[in-house]
Amino acid sequence: MTSKATSNATAGQPPRALDTFRPRTVAEAVPGIIFAALIVGTWLTIHITAIFFVDWTAPNMWLAALPVMAVQTWLSVGLFIIAHDCMHGSFVPGHKTINEWVGRTLVAIYAGFSYSKLYESHHDHHRYAGTEKDPDFDPDHPTEFWPWYIRFFRTYFAWRELAVLTVVVVIYVLILRERFPNALLFWAIPAIVSSVQLFYFGTFRPHHLGEPPFTDRHRARSNDYPYWLSLLTCFHFGYHHEHHDRPQVPWWRLPDYRARLIELGQAPNH
Repeated sequence: MTSKATSNATAGQPPRALDTFRPRTVAEAVPGIIFAALIVGTWLTIHITAIFFVDWTAPNMWLAALPVMAVQTWLSVGLFIIAHDCMHGSFVPGHKTINEWVGRTLVAIYAGFSYSKLYESHHDHHRYAGTEKDPDFDPDHPTEFWPWYIRFFRTYFAWRELAVLTVVVVIYVLILRERFPNALLFWAIPAIVSSVQLFYFGTFRPHHLGEPPFTDRHRARSNDYPYWLSLLTCFHFGYHHEHHDRPQVPWWRLPDYRARLIELGQAPNH
């Protein structure tokens, strides 16, 4: 890399080659589409099988229930991260309608969320990161996890979401009857735990006031985790400064993008 390119990166104008990490065509986005199909397909398979077809009251079945719940929690994080890529148009580049409807579907089955509300709030988060105008930031508790999480939860889970989930729960009760507790174990609990996981690794750690200090207007820091741990914690969304730096880079390319920035000497925490 030439000194001129490095200088441009330092000045806030990363080399044009860094844009190659953002899919520009459907063909370039195919790996992400395949990953999404695997994540969503596995989530649906577990959801349907665990709720409707498995007798969890059988002896020792609770030993199997716990890892299944853990996997479903992780996959629930994945549903949201895919929807998040849809918000930035990087899931299927150049196809706004597909991105919108995939995103709407995923946040709906995740917890009855409004995609439109999430879309507007998330883009405000990027515009005003870490300030009072940031809907994901808690200026009253910038270093406290639980008060901030409660505020974050109440921002996105309001009367509309409660009404939607109430309707779904009533339908499930009528269909499942005595098997309804399965829905709590393999849908409700994973959704709630995954929201804590998303918030901690994707909002609180990157944006709370503390160490290391913020380096620029993004007011975000990145987790310095190896690939496998970054994937397990938050589908690489913990590489958060990189996400704010290039919002159109999808989750599955963030490790490559971070590695390139490290090579250039431009990654935070390095």
